[in-house]
Amino acid sequence: MSRRHSAERREIHPDPKFGDLVVSKFMNTVMKHGKKSAAERIVYGAFDQVESKVKQSPVAVFHQALENISPALEVRSRRVGGATYQVPVEVRPERRQALALRWLLASARARNEKTMVDRLSAELIDASNNRGSAVKKREDTHRMADANRAFSHYRW
Repeated sequence: MSRRHSAERREIHPDPKFGDLVVSKFMNTVMKHGKKSAAERIVYGAFDQVESKVKQSPVAVFHQALENISPALEVRSRRVGGATYQVPVEVRPERRQALALRWLLASARARNEKTMVDRLSAELIDASNNRGSAVKKREDTHRMADANRAFSHYRW
């Protein structure tokens, strides 16, 4: 980490189909080895499946899923006098969104459906209904922060 100045934030353009910045960020998270077209095919295919299954706007379902996954608290390690404490801290909005996108993708990749499109659409529907492993990850993070509430006075 540089001491001089923080890195500039890159400008991300909204996705071509829905004109949504968060969908575009998610597409960049899905992308592997710079294959943007493959990531687009996966995300848009999953959105089409979500729309046919739920009969709602896929972007609305996606935002609801992100809202259900996003953590409010997390624990960070803090060294005080030779001991390391897990100190609960609030999560900044940008990090909250990044964690939600990362957890959604990781839990979709861990599912057992045949194609990535099926996995992602199923995970999106589960997360929008407050189910699934991504929501469980958020609850585990909150539980960990709650368990370490006694060390919150070490917050910096």
